[in-house]
Amino acid sequence: MAVPMMGRGQTPPPHTAAPNHAAVTDSSDDDVKNDLDSCRVHRVTGLPGSHQFASDFIETIASDPDPGANDPDVIWGLTADLSNQVPSRDRAMYISKSTNGGETWTQVARVDSRYFDAEIGEGLRNGLIVSPGGTYFVITTQRGAFQVVPQPGSSETLVKAIVGPRVPYLPPKLSVTKKAGDPVRANVVGMTADGRHLIIGYGYFDLDPKIFTYHQDKDGSWIEDGPIPSPPTEMDLLSMQFDDPEKTDPGFLYMGTGDQVYLLNLHTMKWSRIYGVGPDSAIHGMSVVGGLHLAACWGIYNPSGPGTVRRVTNARFLLHRTTDETGSNIRAYSIDVDPAKPTREVVTSLTGVYTSADGGETWRRVNDLPEEEFRSAHFNSDGTILVSGIAGTFLVNPFSDACTPHLKMRDK
Repeated sequence: MAVPMMGRGQTPPPHTAAPNHAAVTDSSDDDVKNDLDSCRVHRVTGLPGSHQFASDFIETIASDPDPGANDPDVIWGLTADLSNQVPSRDRAMYISKSTNGGETWTQVARVDSRYFDAEIGEGLRNGLIVSPGGTYFVITTQRGAFQVVPQPGSSETLVKAIVGPRVPYLPPKLSVTKKAGDPVRANVVGMTADGRHLIIGYGYFDLDPKIFTYHQDKDGSWIEDGPIPSPPTEMDLLSMQFDDPEKTDPGFLYMGTGDQVYLLNLHTMKWSRIYGVGPDSAIHGMSVVGGLHLAACWGIYNPSGPGTVRRVTNARFLLHRTTDETGSNIRAYSIDVDPAKPTREVVTSLTGVYTSADGGETWRRVNDLPEEEFRSAHFNSDGTILVSGIAGTFLVNPFSDACTPHLKMRDK
């Protein structure tokens, strides 16, 4: 299920004025706390690249998989500087690191245009995984999967291809934009907490999704173990999570596809289907904090029991800005749950960002963000949230006292 998207370099529609809050700010670092404590959105700057259209959009936010990592506010982000205003030779993907929950960023790796294809949907759904300790990364692009190793004391980046499937020479089920022998697009990627095993999903509108497992060689390279059974679907693989990401030997794998959610028993290698997901539901994002939460097209699902989810039907999300139409069938892209307070959730969508403080029973829209689609979100340890989309990257604090409605007595 797809909707038309703006291409790289296109001019976004003009933003409408924020109805209830102060305008988006672009403050110095010293003002961040004041912005967030005052219920003002803080625009994040300092990401690498040209700052042309969508280059400040963090597609994927990743954390250290090691449960013993010292600082939960150390995160990494993947951005893609692919605007047609940037010369082809200068187009690149960047991996950046933040040690303060997304307030400031430092570039750690640059991946040049040899490793992606900006002409085929690049820059909207690429994967990023961080190794324990953040010594290297795995990214997925239209040209496959790659191990990205920053070189200490140098601006150079070592990029090594991870062996994956190729477009077959037999006639494909559908017409594809690649020729026989080209790498199949890599999409979802997951790594065990000890950094020793890797799972990568492949496929791009070819009705033939594939999943491969890998183990790490002594020199740090990834060695293919081979394919594992694909879920019972022909749809693309869109999202993936282990049932317990902190386990070095997880027992199950959740897989969100273009139509459903499936559960793989990693010991028997048998698939089952998660009960409660509606038909034709593209599962763009998921979280396993406190149970399985899903961001889907068209809806949000929260856990209701073992192997089951329940669709949120009582919410009134904004569906069409021009008509003020609301409903529960939102086109959601990501969902994150606060590990410290699992009743708090955030959802990014085609029409903005929404938060819930009561486990999804009620929702509020963050109204002072730009009128644009948002695609990624991450809870920080202090309850602030990093959100990112086509219009850029922002820090918000929707659960602060300043953002809570207060009644004020009128003077007589």
